[in-house]
Amino acid sequence: MSWNTFGRVLRFTTWGESHGPAIGAVVDGCPPGLELAESDIQPFLDARKPGQSRYTTQRREADEVRVLSGTFEGRTTGTPIALQIENTDQRSKDYSQIANTYRPGHADYAYDAKYGLRDYRGGGRSSARETAMRVAAGAVARLVIPEVEILAYVAEIGGDAIDPAAFDAEEIARNPFWCPDAEAAKRWEASVDAARKAGSSLGAVVECVATGVPAGWGAPIYAKLDADLAAAMMGINAVKGVEIGDGFAAARLSGEDNADPMRPAQDGSGPRFEANHAGGIAGGISTGQPVTLRVAFKPTSSILTPVESVNRQGEAVEVSTKGRHDPCVGIRGVPVVEAMMALVLADHRLLHRAQCGA
Repeated sequence: MSWNTFGRVLRFTTWGESHGPAIGAVVDGCPPGLELAESDIQPFLDARKPGQSRYTTQRREADEVRVLSGTFEGRTTGTPIALQIENTDQRSKDYSQIANTYRPGHADYAYDAKYGLRDYRGGGRSSARETAMRVAAGAVARLVIPEVEILAYVAEIGGDAIDPAAFDAEEIARNPFWCPDAEAAKRWEASVDAARKAGSSLGAVVECVATGVPAGWGAPIYAKLDADLAAAMMGINAVKGVEIGDGFAAARLSGEDNADPMRPAQDGSGPRFEANHAGGIAGGISTGQPVTLRVAFKPTSSILTPVESVNRQGEAVEVSTKGRHDPCVGIRGVPVVEAMMALVLADHRLLHRAQCGA
């Protein structure tokens, strides 16, 4: 059984392959009456699209979205919203050499083992090309949660992390790495360039913070907000790990150090938290603090450096993947992480309203 749909109340389904004629998404469960035009979606797609710098794949795609259904006179109608992007810069011939060979680190063998055949052109359905539609769907989700601000950025590339003391939110949009530390961005220029020229790749860590999330979103015990966020992030291509709040670092703290102390708020609006080790979620329910997470992207598996593998006949081969690939796929993962955060939060807002009426 295939599973191409995510969400409970606000649901989205993606379709299409990397080298097919188009990719698309259907967003269902969106409340009616929200202002929605293609211009509301396009800026987020522009942030993700390929070919914007030498540090990402040189595939050239305009990623221009079309809204095919679900709106009338510029507002959502409550019916399914169909979104489509045409693929315009495929080079399927780049993949002819691996039509009969499994690329280590890719889903080639896994897809073949499951279905008995695979689309070898760019990985077909397993390609990161599919994430463009998550970004489009995420733009719709943001309309459901206008009180929430979501910010993601690259915090580490190839083991080289930013300096938290040098964090500058305005710097994120000034460099091609979505990096809040100008000095780290300069270092990454050299390291990513070196990996690209060597025919290799680097991994990255993306951090994401959502502010304005009220207390109460999330549901025990099988619809926990942090569990759904983890599932959403792990569903992104090339993601191999997710941390909520302090994540694995919490295991190295004492109970008193890991606690998030509370004091009475001066305005009587609720508790004032003195720390946020939990990442804004307790018992699977938001606390009103910023929701924070970290996502680990593996190095891009498509590299020029030869790697040992086997072909479909089980014979030993060496694989060197030609074509246009990201030397660090985590860079373009930033808008995808933001989109999945938006989709989960919007879904949980609607879930909360369904049960609690607010």
